[in-house]
Amino acid sequence: MATPFRVEWSQEAVDRVMAQVRAYAFPDAPEGGGWNHGCDAATLKRLTAYWADGFDVAKAQETLNRHPQFTARVEDLDIHFVHVVGEAGGKRPLLLTHGWPGSHFEFWDAIEPLAFPSRHGGDPADAFDLVIPSLPGFGFSGKPARPIGQRATARLFNTLMTEVLGYDRYLAQGGDWGGLVTSWLGLDHTAHVKAIHLNMIGFRPAGPPQGEAEIAWIQRTGFAMDVMGAYFRLQASKPQSLAWLGAGNPVGQAAWILERFHDWADLSGKPFEQVFSDDQLLTNIMLYVMTGSFTTGAWYYRGLMEEGGIVLPAGTRCETPTAFANFPGELLYSAPPRSWCDRAYNITRWTDMPRGGHFAAMEEPELFVDDVRAWGRQA
Repeated sequence: MATPFRVEWSQEAVDRVMAQVRAYAFPDAPEGGGWNHGCDAATLKRLTAYWADGFDVAKAQETLNRHPQFTARVEDLDIHFVHVVGEAGGKRPLLLTHGWPGSHFEFWDAIEPLAFPSRHGGDPADAFDLVIPSLPGFGFSGKPARPIGQRATARLFNTLMTEVLGYDRYLAQGGDWGGLVTSWLGLDHTAHVKAIHLNMIGFRPAGPPQGEAEIAWIQRTGFAMDVMGAYFRLQASKPQSLAWLGAGNPVGQAAWILERFHDWADLSGKPFEQVFSDDQLLTNIMLYVMTGSFTTGAWYYRGLMEEGGIVLPAGTRCETPTAFANFPGELLYSAPPRSWCDRAYNITRWTDMPRGGHFAAMEEPELFVDDVRAWGRQA
């Protein structure tokens, strides 16, 4: 059974966070360092000033309450989710799964066009019923007692779709951790998952790279991880060390999250300040700060390791029809060569997008919607 839910942060809790934001003592930062040594000091100071004295928390809550949302007990966790029954009228379900350091809010600008295309110049036949959960330990979903991984999350979300909401067959989409959750849905839950759409490849095929293109990609990925992947190694090994640093420190949490939004966005055509609005960034940050999920969100990386990682056993492939949207601004997690992906997935659609980065639905909602719609017609 699903219980209606609303975001209602108490004034006392908001005031406590704002007092911590205003009291934050900025440490020294390297002169002229910009983003090269971590979160840019000037950007963080500007955003923090707006957070303390300009950000409308009540409006942010109103935005987060724009669409119907619920919680449901699945196994031993409460799962929070947005559920929008659009013009599809309950007949065309699509599960959308976010990643870290994003949230269910990533999809906000895509919800209306996907659920009610006729309101946005589209064809009603393209409409979906949308289910957008918060990952376990993220936002308003329950916090597990210990790290939980993406395969277990796929099991929870499949139960949510089939047993709680009654969708026997459905489509699924995701990027970042959502891409891996969606991949596990396609591998483990073929009786219910009709097709999947990814904007980040999750699985790796067994065996060494094959051919020069794959070897070159492995080398590029390794270099990118050396430059930008320290966060991953920490969160996948000792996430609680980060939790101790971040607790009671909303500005520190914001800096850790902002660095990822900057480094992973497509900045080739416009500056960071024009890719995301301050309100978008702070609303997403508040979903971590106000719920205490900065800690359990970091645990999610350790959950990957405890489940066994992302390399498929020899002879195993995700046979569920898979679409991939390749956004060119995806720097750290750039797309592997098609040959590599074909060994891990049944790729039936591959789209090289003209622009956009890691946070596809938030950065380029129109491109994201168009590709999901086109995939949906074929799925």
